[in-house]
Amino acid sequence: MIKKVLIANRGEIAVRIARACTELGIQSVAIYTDADRYSLHVKKADEAYNLGPDSVSGYLNVHRIVNLATATGCDALHPGYGFLSENPLLAEACEKRGIRFIGPSAAIIRQLGDKLQARAAMIKAGIPVTPGSEDNVESVQEALAVAEKIGYPVMLKATNGGGGRGIRRCADADELNRSYDRVVSEVSKTFGNAEVFLEKCIDNPRHIEVQVLGDQHGKVIHLFERDCSIQRRHQKLIEIAPSPQLSEEQRKYIGKLAVTAAKSVGYTNAGTVEFLLAQDNAFYFMEVNTRLQVEHTITEQITGIDIVQEQIRIAAGLKLRYNQRDVKRRGYAMEFRINAEDPKNDFLPSFGRVTRYYAPGGPGVRTDAAIYTGYDIPPYYDSMCAKLIVWALDWDSVIDRANRALKDIGVYGVKTTIPYQLEILKSPHFQSGKFDTSFVESHPELINYSVHRSTRRLAAALGAAMAAHMGL
Repeated sequence: MIKKVLIANRGEIAVRIARACTELGIQSVAIYTDADRYSLHVKKADEAYNLGPDSVSGYLNVHRIVNLATATGCDALHPGYGFLSENPLLAEACEKRGIRFIGPSAAIIRQLGDKLQARAAMIKAGIPVTPGSEDNVESVQEALAVAEKIGYPVMLKATNGGGGRGIRRCADADELNRSYDRVVSEVSKTFGNAEVFLEKCIDNPRHIEVQVLGDQHGKVIHLFERDCSIQRRHQKLIEIAPSPQLSEEQRKYIGKLAVTAAKSVGYTNAGTVEFLLAQDNAFYFMEVNTRLQVEHTITEQITGIDIVQEQIRIAAGLKLRYNQRDVKRRGYAMEFRINAEDPKNDFLPSFGRVTRYYAPGGPGVRTDAAIYTGYDIPPYYDSMCAKLIVWALDWDSVIDRANRALKDIGVYGVKTTIPYQLEILKSPHFQSGKFDTSFVESHPELINYSVHRSTRRLAAALGAAMAAHMGL
């Protein structure tokens, strides 16, 4: 079994991994930059090492991180999500130094990270994919020719993109002509690769993804699906497991598709096969995320399976403890990404000091967070500061519990998405369980919420108390 893990990440996911290590009797090593000196993951790990003043690039230095893993006696490395988690160079560097990479192989990361290679592999495996270009488009003229062939609207996408970035919908030739150079420039800066391709745009789909686990002995299982349709500009706001929109027949079908997709490429460890469900109920493969997902938590809640612990066991070469028939689901779970953003100001980040933080409690409530009272949210990273996860036996009950838990949680000193998420829960459209990726854009009225007067008074009182305590 693995004895010591370096966590090549920060924030709540680093805390989550450290907790899994503790339960398995494994030592954990945190890394941090100067900006994260007081971050919770630094306090939770068994050891912690400073990477210096480079707030972002410190977490992206493959060789320094792997050298540190070696120097501290780690026999494994967990990349979390974001940063280097889908960078094959990190997996390769670990392999060369005899460190187990807790994720798929570098070859699989490279193959599935290239959207065109992934599409080709899925077509070969018989997985339905959306019509699109067979290769990268090298010029706007070529893009226009492909779009004319497959029909508008089209999606212009980064070949090596991810996280909802490097995607542009083009309704006609004029829009594609205007967008092409802009998208190429954007993806070049974001991903270091200017390659783009075209896909037919599936308007207003439902975004359905399936969690898979594959061991090094050829076994692959799925842990059912998640519905990620509540999103803004391709960034998820609320995730649900299982999807309230699927029939049992659809659920079995998409689960088998995901397992077939993973087996076809020899996938190992945890991964997510993502699909679009069109308005005519046809499923289309979108991509494979070769890492742990932010929303893995809700799958854990409905199945009782600790996905991070399974990742570690798989990386150690152990067999999966479950057959597909052993995996049962129970109830519904929702995850709310609590972002330090101001929804009323176009979701502008709201970094700064958390003057007070209260985690919610009660049955079926879980909070994964890296904030605490007095913590300064740094401006260099993603704005997500906590994840609220709720579970209940049925759809109506999970909505009621989510409403209560969102009112219970207290994050003061910065603006958050909590009031907006409460408005979403009130929406009859959401409560019906029938929604698609156009939900946020088609409900602009939900942004017209007002913060309850008692909440404003409490926030003001807490701020004054903190200021007095600090002598300000």
